[in-house]
Amino acid sequence: MTSHVDNRDQLNATQTQAAGSLARFGRRNGLQIGIVGVLAVMWLFFLLAAPRTFLAPEIYAAFMQTIPLFGIMAVPLTMLIIAREIDLSFTSIMAIGMVAFLQIWQETGSPILGLIACLLTGLAVGALNGFIIVRLGIPSLIATIGTQFLWRGAVNIITNGRSGVLTDLRDTPFREVLVGKIADYVPMQFLWMIFIALIVWLILNRHKFGAHVYLIGDNENSARLMGVSANRTRITLFAIMGLTAAFAGLVTSLNISTFWPTLGEGYLLQTLAAVFLGGTSVFGGVGSILGTFIGCFIIGAINAGIVAAGLTGFYTEFIYGLIIIVSVSMHGFVRKRLG
Repeated sequence: MTSHVDNRDQLNATQTQAAGSLARFGRRNGLQIGIVGVLAVMWLFFLLAAPRTFLAPEIYAAFMQTIPLFGIMAVPLTMLIIAREIDLSFTSIMAIGMVAFLQIWQETGSPILGLIACLLTGLAVGALNGFIIVRLGIPSLIATIGTQFLWRGAVNIITNGRSGVLTDLRDTPFREVLVGKIADYVPMQFLWMIFIALIVWLILNRHKFGAHVYLIGDNENSARLMGVSANRTRITLFAIMGLTAAFAGLVTSLNISTFWPTLGEGYLLQTLAAVFLGGTSVFGGVGSILGTFIGCFIIGAINAGIVAAGLTGFYTEFIYGLIIIVSVSMHGFVRKRLG
């Protein structure tokens, strides 16, 4: 009799412990669970509304080709927003990085040297953004609105508003590595996006730099008391943002074999919407790379899904804006409840 009671008590204790662990997992990963649920519901809706489109493999090949063009930038932007900063100039950095690529490539004939120039330019411009914000004490929202116009103006001055042709790079190993296709289906830019997401995930979750990013976003004063150099961390984050934006600009231009001075102008809203939809809080201290990665696919599928479902493309920007407002409002509500 005693043995049965002991077994029942042990079973109850085990069930209670399991329930407690499940509850803790839910609290810790609630935003990620929510975004996966949003993705599942949206995909089910599109499957029911346009089964011929969303059951065809071609649509997913198209997603893998186009989503990385802004998803590559959404990943590092997640880190920046976790640290309670924002960069609105990355679309212009895409273009200024490509100007550097074209200048060096045309001078030397080497796309590898052009790639190095592109990345170094993005890194330097991003670091300059961070320096202006940190050293001059200008809010990042205001500073990067200014530098967005500054870098775009520089692009137009240098190029005189003219486009650049990249057709000579077609069928070269350089282009194949960056935007080619594996088995004529999986685009390389999708693999680059996964690679960048994994690197940033490791930085955020397995390196002290990532811990510093979360600390700064959550409570900067506490971070400073713990010996974290908030200014250096912020400048580094802006430099990383510039580096990846320049790389995204190169990938985007190679994808269409043309550089336009307006490169990147259509990606600002999509990138921000993907980050906020993915669970990153505009108030800082909260965010995940997995959430942003899934958010990119939701944002990337919205336009195709809307058109396939029989609605006009005019709904797209409306939904992007609605997503940003709802996401920020949700984080504000949760922040007040927890506070």
